Amino acid sequence: MRSPEPPPPWVFWVAFPTLWLTGSLIIANVGGWAALARRFRLHEPLPSGRWRFQSAGMRWTTRYGACLTVAANHLGLYLSVFPLFRLGHPPLFIPWTEISLAVVDMWGFPTKGRRRGRWRFELVEFRLGRELQIPLRVRPKLADRLKAAAGPAWPAEPMR
Repeated sequence: MRSPEPPPPWVFWVAFPTLWLTGSLIIANVGGWAALARRFRLHEPLPSGRWRFQSAGMRWTTRYGACLTVAANHLGLYLSVFPLFRLGHPPLFIPWTEISLAVVDMWGFPTKGRRRGRWRFELVEFRLGRELQIPLRVRPKLADRLKAAAGPAWPAEPMR
């Protein structure tokens, strides 16, 4: 019995980009980025003071690992994805009036009244869009930078 022949090289050059782009669109829809883009799409460049290669989590355990550019000022929060992952992820601007805060553990559960265990750590969760309430979980260090950039426009602090 003969072994099957490998597929021609063009199959890779068609299949890989197709899977890559399809995956990007699926992540944008599952994580909530696409829903946010319908309302909060940014139409001008991101402001200067920005932090590149940041990580965050969104709904349904969607993770953006070291591929976000995040910026903030007194107007709101700016988010952009690294260009290789940009399909379905246009840059966003969410005003601070559309954002609320919570302190959660790494799985998104509120930490109020509970101690952090050995394998648990706290994250700051931004709930984006007053009606949408799409979570964006970031490390406290990034949240502190955003708070400093936002100044008095920063949303009310959650109860710890």
